[in-house]
Amino acid sequence: MLIYPAIDLKDGVCVRLMHGKFDQVTQYDEQPAARLSAFAAEGAEWIHIVDLDGAEAGEARQHALIGELAQALEIKIQSGGGVRSANDVAKLLEAGVSRVVVGSLAVTRPNDVAAWLKGFGPERITLALDVKIEDGVPVPALKGWTQSSGVTLWEALDRYPKGTAKHLLVTDVGRDGALTGPNLELLAEIRRRRPDVVLQASGGISSLDDLVAVKALGCNGAIVGRALYENRFTLPQAIAAATA
Repeated sequence: MLIYPAIDLKDGVCVRLMHGKFDQVTQYDEQPAARLSAFAAEGAEWIHIVDLDGAEAGEARQHALIGELAQALEIKIQSGGGVRSANDVAKLLEAGVSRVVVGSLAVTRPNDVAAWLKGFGPERITLALDVKIEDGVPVPALKGWTQSSGVTLWEALDRYPKGTAKHLLVTDVGRDGALTGPNLELLAEIRRRRPDVVLQASGGISSLDDLVAVKALGCNGAIVGRALYENRFTLPQAIAAATA
C-alpha cells in the first residue's frame, strides 16, 4: 500500500481543515516546498497536493504553485482542487503533475470526465469522491464539501463502469482532519462493490493501526495529513506499516 503524505494549500501555505470546513483551518507550514522536500527525504514516492482555494472557488487558484512544486523534485505528485476543464487537466500534467485529481465534476459532469479519462488515460486521473454519511448512506459532497450532490456514492460510481476509471480516492468528510480513525465499513463496502479500482483511503487516519486496518481491507493507498503534521507517527513508520 502506498502512503500519500498530504499538502493542502490555502493562500500559498500548508494547512489542514477540520471536517472539510474552510472556517476551521490550522496552518502548519509557510513554505510548501520545504515540506515537500522533507516528505521526499523521508521516503515518500507520491505526494497528494490539494488547491483548497480552487476547491472552494470552483476554479484553479494555485495551479502555478503546484506546478512549481512538481518541478522542484523528482517525486510523483497527485494533485487537484478547482479542476473544471480538460485544459486544467492538461496544464497540470504539462507542469509535471503525475496524476490529476478530479472531484466534484466526477459527480456533476460524468460524461465530460469519462471523456477526459479516455483522452488522457485512466492512469493520469484520480476520481476523488468526498462523502458525507446521510441516514447511513454515503452521499458525495460538492463545492468544497458544502453541498450535497443528491445522489449516492454507489450511483456516482455506477457512471464509471469497469475499465473506464482506474484510480479512486474516497474521503469521509466527517472524519477528515479529525484524527478519529478511517471509516472502515465504508471502505470495505467500496472494495466489495468495486474490486476493479485502485482505492485510496482518506479521512481520519490517526495511527499506524489505522494504516494496517485499511491495508487489510485491500486499499491500495492512504492519504495521511494531520497525523504526520502533529507527529502521531513519522512518515518512515507509516511506510513501514503500509509495506509490512
